[in-house]
Amino acid sequence: MPLPRTAAVVAAALSAASLVWTSAPAQAQSDPVPSKCMAIAQALPFVTFASYTPAQATRASGDVTITYAGHSTYVIESPGGVRVATDYSGVYGRDPLPRVITMNKAHSTHFTNNPDPGIEYVLPGWNPDGGEPARHALVVDDVYIRNVTTDIRRFGTMEENANSIFIFEVADLCIGHLGHLHHALTDQHYGAIGRLDIVMVPVDGGMTQSLANMSEITTRLYSSIVLPMHRHSTPMGEFVAMMGEGFAVDRRAERSFTVSLRELPRRPTILILQGV
Repeated sequence: MPLPRTAAVVAAALSAASLVWTSAPAQAQSDPVPSKCMAIAQALPFVTFASYTPAQATRASGDVTITYAGHSTYVIESPGGVRVATDYSGVYGRDPLPRVITMNKAHSTHFTNNPDPGIEYVLPGWNPDGGEPARHALVVDDVYIRNVTTDIRRFGTMEENANSIFIFEVADLCIGHLGHLHHALTDQHYGAIGRLDIVMVPVDGGMTQSLANMSEITTRLYSSIVLPMHRHSTPMGEFVAMMGEGFAVDRRAERSFTVSLRELPRRPTILILQGV
């Protein structure tokens, strides 16, 4: 069966970039770095080590900088200087150019057909070739990136495994980006995601899910820091009210903040950066 046009274009466009798949045993690392974020850490998916060094076995803690670039794009910068841009369309987060990008295909504002060839690792949340779900398990210096696939609505039906929740393990922090999440999460999803110290949540109130549904998911994840995104015209106060008094609210005049494991707030906090 031929690929849908969007997937075919993306597959062709990404051929010049480093598209990393980790479903083949030949790509597995014999001694993978264990996931610190898994709820039940038993076996890890096959991992491709892009820049592996023995020091990654301990993954020393440090400061992580997170910047709201726009729409659903956050830029994560590791202590080692690895820049990762989420839901990258080429509009936000491109200067300086990230080393890694993740994408989702719900709308063209969440992916690009023409990623800059200077981007080393391009990780779509869907499989452009069709068939098996996208499966990423990638280590780039001091960052480990994996995904949990979800479905999306398309023309009134659900397309299976068409998008991904991406999890970034860096400096002992577990950072999750929910992407363009269109449905409730099952126990299996939560188990595959594991602990999230920081979670990026779409709060548009309808294009993804209702605020009631999204607040329920966010409450169950119970992350130390909640970063809203994909807001559109929804008043931020509506999402904050849905989350209730169990979550503090911290509004910032800056687009960036720096955090480490030891600096996480004791009370779960909705952190609203400038521009959200």
